Amino acid sequence: MKYEPKLEKEMMCPIEYGLDIFGGKWKSRIICVLSSAEVLRYNEIRKELGNITDAVLAAMLKDLIADGIISRTQYNEIPPKVEYALTSKGKSVLPILQSICQWSRTHTLDSLEKKLAACKTCSQLSLLL
Repeated sequence: MKYEPKLEKEMMCPIEYGLDIFGGKWKSRIICVLSSAEVLRYNEIRKELGNITDAVLAAMLKDLIADGIISRTQYNEIPPKVEYALTSKGKSVLPILQSICQWSRTHTLDSLEKKLAACKTCSQLSLLL
């Protein structure tokens, strides 16, 4: 049974739609992780993210698949093999995330600068674009 929210989200502007699709702590990080490889398996994504729980990762992957940001390919073999990859729609989000990364690094308070060092996915994004 699929979860259905009690209240429908009210979108007031296009930014809210975009943030709903790829915003938040985990969705943008999953997109960045997937940008660094053609395809990744579930455990590879989880390893890259570090402190995400299985329940949250599974939910975020389902959302991103439903929104057409990532694709899921299941192979009929034993043990089961499932791969995730960015779709063309997902790849179109990369310049936006890179811009946010650059903005954050430019406007970081000096006291936070060490905490916001360039992550490897942002560095790889600049090479891809």
